[in-house]
Amino acid sequence: MNLEKIYSELLSNIGFSANEIQKNWIGLEKAYSKKSRHYHNLTHLKEMTASFETYRDKLQNPNEILFSIFYHDFVYSASKKDNELKSAEYAVSIFTDDKPDRFQKPVGFAEFDSQLVFDAICATQQHQYNSIEDINWLIDFDLKILAKDWEDYTIYFEKIRKEYRIYPDFLYKPGRAKALTHFLENEFIFQTEEFRGLYEEKARANIEKEILLLT
Repeated sequence: MNLEKIYSELLSNIGFSANEIQKNWIGLEKAYSKKSRHYHNLTHLKEMTASFETYRDKLQNPNEILFSIFYHDFVYSASKKDNELKSAEYAVSIFTDDKPDRFQKPVGFAEFDSQLVFDAICATQQHQYNSIEDINWLIDFDLKILAKDWEDYTIYFEKIRKEYRIYPDFLYKPGRAKALTHFLENEFIFQTEEFRGLYEEKARANIEKEILLLT
């Protein structure tokens, strides 16, 4: 999968110039390629984009959701609790910074719902059911990793542990277990019927197994 090509085509369709696209891609690639990112990196974006391409026809606003995928973890620090908000703010900012003539264009920006992008990215913090179905799809794309085969799931949570390496086990393990338990306490992990049917049972089994390893 050529993420840069997909990204460039998306921004071109929205209304960005070639120079703006190149500049924004460099910034995005740099953000997701930091050494501290063991899981929340370009590979994660590829997996979410693959899910997006599979279910694109289910979306009312595919451009906004794909854009949200690219920027939902743009700001990421294991020690911060406002990553999603900061990522959402940054995503929206690239439509407005130093672009006084932007909304005079006949296509693209004027039709692009940046508020949906902001709300969608913020929703990836709590992963709760949303009244906007497109946002539920984004949430499920983000959580699909939870339903991987156990070997791949193990690799996933080991990468998460590396991202939180600043915390010793006596802090990390109960914190991680609490976050995972929160998923199990919800009626559903996944917000769309499609993903519930395909992945709910597997995700719950994986989470329960990981919690046992943490306690």
